[in-house]
Amino acid sequence: MSRYSSQLQEEQRATDRAYQRLDTLRSQTRARLDTVRAAGSHGSPTQRTERDSFATMYEDRLTQLRAVEDRLVFGRLDASTGTSRYIGRIGLSTDEHEPILTDWRADAARPFYEATPSNHGDIVMRRHITLNFRTVVGLEDEVLDLKAPQVSQASQSGTLTGEGALLASLSSKRTGKMTDIVATIQAEQDRIIRAPMGRAVVVQGGPGTGKTAVALHRAAYLLYTHRSTLERSGVLVVGPSSTFLHYIDQVLPSLGETGVVSRTIADLIPGIVVERHDGPKAAQLKGDHRMARAVENAINARIRIPAKLPTVHINGIAVPVLATDIREAQDNARRSRQPHNEARKTFIRTMMHLLTERYGEQLDYTPEQSELSQATSMLRMNDDIKRTLNLAWLPMNAIWLISRMWADTQRLARYAPWLSADELETLHRDADSPMTTSDVPLLDEAMELLGDDPKLSAASAARQEQQRNDEQFAKDTLAQNGIGTGLVTSQMLLDQMQSDDPELLSQRAASDRAWTYGHVVVDEAQELTAMDWRMLIRRCPSRSFTIVGDVAQTSSLGGSRSWERTMDRLFGNDGWDLNELTINYRNPREVSDLASSFAQSEGLYISTVNAVRELPQSVRHLHVNDIEGLLATTCDEVASMASEYLSQDGSGRIAVIADSELLPRLRSALQPFLRERLGEHEYTRLAAQNRWNRQINLCDALEVKGMEYDAVVLVQPGSISANAPSRLVAASDLYVAMTRPTQSLVIIRTRDDADDLPLYSE
Repeated sequence: MSRYSSQLQEEQRATDRAYQRLDTLRSQTRARLDTVRAAGSHGSPTQRTERDSFATMYEDRLTQLRAVEDRLVFGRLDASTGTSRYIGRIGLSTDEHEPILTDWRADAARPFYEATPSNHGDIVMRRHITLNFRTVVGLEDEVLDLKAPQVSQASQSGTLTGEGALLASLSSKRTGKMTDIVATIQAEQDRIIRAPMGRAVVVQGGPGTGKTAVALHRAAYLLYTHRSTLERSGVLVVGPSSTFLHYIDQVLPSLGETGVVSRTIADLIPGIVVERHDGPKAAQLKGDHRMARAVENAINARIRIPAKLPTVHINGIAVPVLATDIREAQDNARRSRQPHNEARKTFIRTMMHLLTERYGEQLDYTPEQSELSQATSMLRMNDDIKRTLNLAWLPMNAIWLISRMWADTQRLARYAPWLSADELETLHRDADSPMTTSDVPLLDEAMELLGDDPKLSAASAARQEQQRNDEQFAKDTLAQNGIGTGLVTSQMLLDQMQSDDPELLSQRAASDRAWTYGHVVVDEAQELTAMDWRMLIRRCPSRSFTIVGDVAQTSSLGGSRSWERTMDRLFGNDGWDLNELTINYRNPREVSDLASSFAQSEGLYISTVNAVRELPQSVRHLHVNDIEGLLATTCDEVASMASEYLSQDGSGRIAVIADSELLPRLRSALQPFLRERLGEHEYTRLAAQNRWNRQINLCDALEVKGMEYDAVVLVQPGSISANAPSRLVAASDLYVAMTRPTQSLVIIRTRDDADDLPLYSE
């Protein structure tokens, strides 16, 4: 038996041991869950709620144990003392607490990512273990101490290597789901992942540098390291699109973490669903930080002295509504510093008191309190009084307010005097128009300033009172029955009381607009406007953020081209740290060089300095004479790529990227061509795939942001550039489009298009 085979068998035994323990824990957890469920709904309310709490814990644990099945073990550290430590997705130990597997986030696992030949401590060798399901199929050893006996052993076994595990993972076919990099985290990535939680950590990196993977692994690391801090507040992950969030949604569960809230900016307000997008200029104007003042001005404009003030008669007594009384009541309400609709209650109470005094002043006797109370009730129900008080302090909801801001350009000019006539016209729309994604941060601003919708305030107050009563009952129940052992808390008990199917933390957080998170991860952060950032800061007052992006990829006119300018305003000069990732792991060097040269020629800041792979012929330029030739050549290339990169098991991804105006013609041409070229069976299989699992994607440059594919066909790049809102945005969009592939980039264009926009190396 060869030395390599014996090494495989040794690691197979260790891997089998870890999986056997995982299976045992699953069985134990499932048995405990079944036992709890079998108890049914019998017993006292306290016993039932305690059982439900345990059921919730077991369900969550079982979900975690199931999620780490793939590549459970991926590394080993050998120390100079002769001991070995296996590294995996979660920590495992025997019933006697003998370690089997060390969690990758634990301090003991740090050398697996950070040790170098010049700084390795007592670690002499690092082994990468490759699994296919539960079978060990590959080993690679990095010797850190050249004097150690492991050098000759690894050399004789044929396992001595450097970055083979990383390169193998980069060359595998895409699946439409982002995979974790836990087995191949590099040193510069690991330092960011383990950075302290108390500050904003900004990660700048070009395409393929692993920004998103680093951000998600950092979220998993923080949840592991700061469990007590984050378990009640949670972590929010904000991505650029629902497609992107679906792409990454398996990463955190595979790292042993569940329950993280994932949202786009457009989805952050519960109950608000938007599907429309503003044009680039309107989105930029709405994202301006001054729009917060415009919203405040719009609200303040609804606090005024009505032009006509009535005099009403109560029990035959004339009661005038005076401007001085309204002004005093308004000032009194403002001093309460409550949201607009809450402060209105103070305004109404003050006005009722002042009007009742006006009533009493007209009497020639001292009235009893019962008469004054009756007068107050009659004043409160009087239609003229109601109308006047509404005009003086109008109750509003956010959607109504924002809709009318855009509908009336004259009013908007008063609310936002910095807007020009053309800009006012750009923002104008009918009051009944649907909300857009750029409206969401302004809606959030308005909700913060307005408070509860007045139509829903009574129900909200009742819910809050019920919540307080339930919380006290939960605490009293635990205290009276001596259950407060730490396994079941009053919050857990309360969760069970509030629902037959208890909500997880993430569900409660996602349904509460005012929820504040312990940490927020923002991907493609360069796209966020100032108003977007106000919305996010509101959700994390501690300012504990992981912010990842690339200022060379900014497609939004209101986005960031400089981290310093954006972050200093948000966090102060000393409140954030900038980290740069410089190694491109995704693109072949030929693709990276082409994209980087183009971007630099257009004035974009490029932080990536090196691509780790060379792949000859990974870039091809095809020129045609006209649009008909463009369509035919594109169809032919896509069909050839489908045969080369797509597999029946659903792996392999191809993107056809073009200007949105050209996409319908491409789609019409491609469908019958693929049916004929690939055959009816394969075409039907591909056509039946939903948007999340589609192996051939036709999309514009914005839709592919944050995504990666095996092969990309970039069609008519000059058209993409010509239709962009600015030259910098055009350069960013093309830079994004060119840097999506892991294997092959084909650029197809007419000769006129090539003349209009030359690309380096053509």
